[in-house]
Amino acid sequence: MTAAAPAAGLVFPEWRDQPLEEILYRCRELVEDAAFPTVRRWRDGGGKVLGHFQVYFPEEIAHAAGLLPFKVRGAPVEPTQAESRFGSYLCSIIKTSLELALSGRVELDAFVTHPICDAARNLAGVWGRNFPYPCRILYLPQNPNSAFAARYLRDEYARLHRVCEEVAGRPITDDGLRRSIAVFNENRALLRRLNALRRERPWLVPVDEAYVLVALAGLLPREEHNALLQTVLPLLEHRHAPRHDKIRVILEGGFCEQPPLDLLRAIARSCYVVDDDLLIGLRWLTADVPVEGDPVLALAESYIDRSAHSPVQHDLRKPKDRMLFERLAGADAQAVILMAAKMCEPGLEELVVHTRALDQRGVRYFVSEFEENMSSFDQLEIQLETFVENLLFD
Repeated sequence: MTAAAPAAGLVFPEWRDQPLEEILYRCRELVEDAAFPTVRRWRDGGGKVLGHFQVYFPEEIAHAAGLLPFKVRGAPVEPTQAESRFGSYLCSIIKTSLELALSGRVELDAFVTHPICDAARNLAGVWGRNFPYPCRILYLPQNPNSAFAARYLRDEYARLHRVCEEVAGRPITDDGLRRSIAVFNENRALLRRLNALRRERPWLVPVDEAYVLVALAGLLPREEHNALLQTVLPLLEHRHAPRHDKIRVILEGGFCEQPPLDLLRAIARSCYVVDDDLLIGLRWLTADVPVEGDPVLALAESYIDRSAHSPVQHDLRKPKDRMLFERLAGADAQAVILMAAKMCEPGLEELVVHTRALDQRGVRYFVSEFEENMSSFDQLEIQLETFVENLLFD
């Protein structure tokens, strides 16, 4: 039996039977709602929720247990309660994520984080001192090039498998996990279709709208997200939208903390963003996970061999500069927007590597810092417009 919405029904019915623009409006409203009504509806219907912090988590395992996998990605809220649990010089997402739980905006039944940086490594311990439910760390392999990496990761996933069973109060069968993998394979195919549309006809899907459609995967049961994308994608493909004289860019730096939606809208007014790493964990697996054999091992092997890249995975087969240029070439982009969240060590380190590589190749780029609760974008938009004009008329 695969996970589905609780007996109360769908958690996000508002978009159904609506025209495209109204669907997109409802989706934006949901993504920007820091009260997370879909999570609340799931719980009101008797469902349980597993929250997982950035970047990647094998959501199929939680799904197979009947849990709602909820992407913990912070929010533009003041961390009034969380401030006292952390030091001063930390990125915003660490504090606002805990604030969402402390303030009761979102209620979880389990929480999983990852040692992607020093702050995230300690998040499970801080979280666990404030809540009675299981708070765990998923230790993804530090050396995915090792011959034993897949087996090691399979054992890590099996440990979380047991946690999910404990929280859900029911066993996860291999057949149940295979069915969940099939649901997520469908979701991955739909997201690839969305990304292909952005690359081929970016005037049909601005970056802010594409972001919203991806972000909903972290707020909805995957069956509902699949149904939404199955409806929206044909509407987008047949959308009547004018093509403007804008440069094609890729955006790098959104792998963990997320830029405000208004910032993405500002970028969309000047550029066609044809690829990005925003919420890359929800698109981490780049191909279908095999449903034959051991499903837990299949998920582990997919993480290592059928996956994207990010600053927090140290894979010798994916050098940062080469992966950047592959994304640039694959999207036929003319320039790069490099963004780094304030106080983000992995992001700032990535920035150094990328700027050096782009300088060596003579590729034009625009650099900016961001924070999830920033609210003024006028200066950044002027700077970006100047950058774009220099490219267009150079």
